[in-house]
Amino acid sequence: MSVILRPRALRSGDLVVVSAPSGRLQPGEEPLLARGVAMLERMGFRVRVSPMVNPARSRWWASGTPEEQASELNGLLRDPEVRAIVAHTGGQSTIGYLDLIDLDAIRADPKPILGYSDISLLHMALHSRTGLVGLHSDIATHGFGGGWYTVGDAARRSQLVDLYTRVLTEAEALGSLPAMGTWESWRPGRVQGPLVGGLLNRLVQLQATPFALPMERFDGAVLFWEEDHRSVKRIWGDLHTLRLCGVLDRIAGMVVGIPTEVAPYDDGRDRAGIRDVVLDVLPRREIPVLAQVDFGHTAPNLPLPLGIRADLDADSRTLSLLEPAVAEG
Repeated sequence: MSVILRPRALRSGDLVVVSAPSGRLQPGEEPLLARGVAMLERMGFRVRVSPMVNPARSRWWASGTPEEQASELNGLLRDPEVRAIVAHTGGQSTIGYLDLIDLDAIRADPKPILGYSDISLLHMALHSRTGLVGLHSDIATHGFGGGWYTVGDAARRSQLVDLYTRVLTEAEALGSLPAMGTWESWRPGRVQGPLVGGLLNRLVQLQATPFALPMERFDGAVLFWEEDHRSVKRIWGDLHTLRLCGVLDRIAGMVVGIPTEVAPYDDGRDRAGIRDVVLDVLPRREIPVLAQVDFGHTAPNLPLPLGIRADLDADSRTLSLLEPAVAEG
């Protein structure tokens, strides 16, 4: 069985730092960042914004050079006062500094790292090397500071605040995750296994590096993935890449998030959407597939902790966390 490393549970009043491990803060996003900070404070935490979360600081599409990004991240990992790290956004630059991260600091003082998109590459790489349970979850700007404020139902927003607070502070299983929309069963069945996944194209990218997830991490796993601004043809190709390298032969089930700007293929004669290509890639695997689950380049995101055992029931269209994401400090 693969070893997992649970972060230490947070307490009310602990320091959470909003950082820039990938993309820079764009001009005009300052109000979103401020609202994101307020939402984290509503969860009971003290919040500090790191120096690199600044529109004036950037290098091309990133918040800094790989060395600068790694330096900031390593500083947060080594600082005993910092109890969690929240990415302010995703981006395109995490791949540049994976080999500069202080893995010993993670092993010595595991902390929750929150984010999605390019941050899922960080989650998967650190899970591969240390077993760290990363939280595929909302980001500070367009997540906590954006989509959370557009939820019309105040009760739902309170439910999300409670959900995130519990996943970060309680060394207990969360149980069933609350659906906001209607989840879809693309393949029937029910399985249990550790959650593994993130942004699909980042998973494929990672598997070509020394930070690839070992194949045993996929044994009996519930693979979750989402995609953003990518053609159905590319999704089909990425799924077949996972099939050819053996990943899809090992997993027990699949959970598909809400796609963003993924138009169906349509040449006037044939039409194919994400459901079509998923089922096309899995003709010989009768595994359950649950789709349109609340995560991805949309907000609010449900928190999905890598390595934590989940119950996937495509018949009842539920997804439950069977273990805590954090450990008592």
